[in-house]
Amino acid sequence: MKQLIKLAAAAALGALASGTFVYAQATPPAPPKARVALYRAAPGQQVALLKWLAAQNRVAEAAGVPVGQLYAHTDGDSWDYLAIDPVTTPAQDAAIDAAAKKMGMAIGPASSLEFRKFISMHTDTYVIGPVTPAQYLAMAGQ
Repeated sequence: MKQLIKLAAAAALGALASGTFVYAQATPPAPPKARVALYRAAPGQQVALLKWLAAQNRVAEAAGVPVGQLYAHTDGDSWDYLAIDPVTTPAQDAAIDAAAKKMGMAIGPASSLEFRKFISMHTDTYVIGPVTPAQYLAMAGQ
């Protein structure tokens, strides 16, 4: 009888265990998030804006945060520069602020006011990518 109870318990445990295994399906990683910004330099502030942006890249590098990409307008619409920057985490933001302070640069609202001296317009948009149309369709279940 004890043998039968042990066997039944083992069978029940095995059945329970086999029902709890979930096989994970490989899901592709989500594409990175980025911030796309368009800038129009204030009159006479092209060089100053580029120097300010270059200084921001030096701060990001010092903080160990990837720098973005800058595209210069050559023909068409009225913007001057398009920037594509990675979206940062709160920890990265803190590291950037610490690096900027250490380099004697403004942070927070003071930095925003300084930046606005060099531009007459800017716009920010948050995106995911780069992603191909086929990848985006797969993400949408299409």
